[in-house]
Amino acid sequence: MTKLRGAFTALITPMNKDSSVDYDGFRTLLKFQLEQGINGIVPLGTSGETPTLDEDEEQKLIDIIMPEVRAFEKTHNVKIPVILGAGSNNTRDAVRYTERAKKAGADAALVVTPYYNKPSEEGIYRHFEAVSKVGIPILVYNIQGRTGKNIDTATLSRIAELPDIAGVKEASGSINQMMDVIAAIKSKHPDFAVLSGDDGLTLPLIASGGDGIVSVVSNLCPSLVTEMTQAALNSDMETARSIHYRLLPFFKAAFVDGNPTSIKYAMNYKGLPAGSVRLPLVEVHAEAKKVIEAALKECGL
Repeated sequence: MTKLRGAFTALITPMNKDSSVDYDGFRTLLKFQLEQGINGIVPLGTSGETPTLDEDEEQKLIDIIMPEVRAFEKTHNVKIPVILGAGSNNTRDAVRYTERAKKAGADAALVVTPYYNKPSEEGIYRHFEAVSKVGIPILVYNIQGRTGKNIDTATLSRIAELPDIAGVKEASGSINQMMDVIAAIKSKHPDFAVLSGDDGLTLPLIASGGDGIVSVVSNLCPSLVTEMTQAALNSDMETARSIHYRLLPFFKAAFVDGNPTSIKYAMNYKGLPAGSVRLPLVEVHAEAKKVIEAALKECGL
């Protein structure tokens, strides 16, 4: 199983003005990420507006991703893990999407806590038990703010005992919970990756024994996020802190009016392919635009 460690971009899905998918823009963005040295990519997640993409659109994106990444790996003699989003609140669909990720040749599948249903801890465990049987590494995605349900550490510890559980994208927002996960699970499973789901918590998480970040901000500045993450992982805390505090205003601004609306506005402002968002998401409001622009200027981006 590939060890998941470093900076991974939660890729947005560029849209045209009519809200259709901008496939050319997506290819451009993907190449930008690879050329800027990102350690891995996470397409078809929340930042990719997957809830409003249909399966044909998702497949077309996968058909762009896999050849581009594999060709880059071959020519540059590097490994770039692709973690394909495979989440659903319907376990049967989550299994089907995980099978799709395996068939595509992805390195792992990102599977979110079932949302809206609000299952019990036993229901959460059985959901991940079902997807773990597919036979591809699974990155558990814990994000109570979007799902309405936190995966407690005891349940995550049970899930970690299942086959092919590669780690967790921890977006609970609680550094204490993240440290509990590290203390309870990594001692038994050293290769279990604990990745932050919040850009601003990357540095403290790695300092506590974590493994990196699934980043929204790196859609705009992959090289800086990668440099910060690798410096922290290499115990060069002076460099990591310097970049962390440089980017801190944008860590905050990138979510000032929701995600991926805020990061898309920042990318459009800086000339990167992002485009519009699909309803029910709408463009950021006027005051948010000012906050984002000011943060970009302050960070020197």
